[in-house]
Amino acid sequence: MLLHIPEVLSKAEVQTLRKALDEAGWVSGLATAGPQAAQAKDNEQLSPDSPAFAALSERVSAALQRHPLFVSAVLPRHVLPPMFNRYQGGGQYGNHIDNALQTDRRSGQVVRTDVSTTVFLSEPDEYEGGELIVEDSYGTHEVKLAAGDAIVYPSTSLHRVEPVRSGARVASFLWTQSLVRDAWRRAMLFELDMTIVKLRGRIGDNAEVTALTGHYHKLLQQWAE
Repeated sequence: MLLHIPEVLSKAEVQTLRKALDEAGWVSGLATAGPQAAQAKDNEQLSPDSPAFAALSERVSAALQRHPLFVSAVLPRHVLPPMFNRYQGGGQYGNHIDNALQTDRRSGQVVRTDVSTTVFLSEPDEYEGGELIVEDSYGTHEVKLAAGDAIVYPSTSLHRVEPVRSGARVASFLWTQSLVRDAWRRAMLFELDMTIVKLRGRIGDNAEVTALTGHYHKLLQQWAE
């Protein structure tokens, strides 16, 4: 499931992050690329060893985890620390699939990457190119969102970042291990949850809405790990 999550960060929060990122300094993205990724990756990143990294990463993580759409769609069990990248001057990242397992640098825990997330920190008119292209069973999707908005999608999806022809594309990116491993089951739970929310808003908590809520939690109980 590919889902647009609006207003994860306010415009003021985005500007604060952008200023701090530029002051902290950027390094080559190849520092965190494996041998295969290095052939396709041309960007800059904030080094996880930067003194500014932990606080900036926590701001993004906290914003996502208090957003109801992110929680409902992703059902996070373990959110890896968000990282930051910048593409400019033709920078791009060719077709790739994210690693199935990542190590949480805070705890050393190995985490399964079920869901990938990108939080855009540049407005679309600040750069040309730089679209996130995600391919799934429904086709090819082009994503270029407002600053502060996020996109979530299964980490098994083939995806790329198109070359940035002018300006700079700044974003935060991260991976999450979900309580529900299977993407189709997560999608079904999300659709059921959104239906319940709409019904509650329209008719309140009657017997039928309460029953649907019960079915949601029974399914979550069956599928959660």
